[in-house]
Amino acid sequence: MLTLKTGDKAPTFSAIDQNGNKVSLKDFIGKRLVLFFYPQAGTPTCTVEACNLRDHFSLLKKKGLVIVGVSPDEGKNQKKFELKHQLPFPLLADTDLKIAKAYGVWDKKKLFGHEYMGILRTTFIIDEKGKIVHLFLKPKSKIHAEEILHEIA
Repeated sequence: MLTLKTGDKAPTFSAIDQNGNKVSLKDFIGKRLVLFFYPQAGTPTCTVEACNLRDHFSLLKKKGLVIVGVSPDEGKNQKKFELKHQLPFPLLADTDLKIAKAYGVWDKKKLFGHEYMGILRTTFIIDEKGKIVHLFLKPKSKIHAEEILHEIA
């Protein structure tokens, strides 16, 4: 259950990305981080969202933002996702759900009346000091980069 809010300190994390590199929250101190959680690499909505961020990556970077994706997929699936869609940012393999649970995005979901546990698509903007300055509870996958740019303007 999501309990984090704007102004809260971002929970620390450490995980391996699609290239086998260890990535931690502390790596982004002094930078503005866009940490986006998605349920599964390669699914339609997650692909649209990741590709929207890819298509606006240069502008996001120019605005001083660093993009990192997180899902419960294994590293090899994250790598396939990166290569297939030419994604220019790290994709963290949160197979043990530690990051998702720390950020409160592992919760009950409903699809066609069926309840199950899964990742709530959520994005956190974390400032240079590690504080959450904005969160998107239901990002609009087709225009998510625009939502982020509007929020930081």
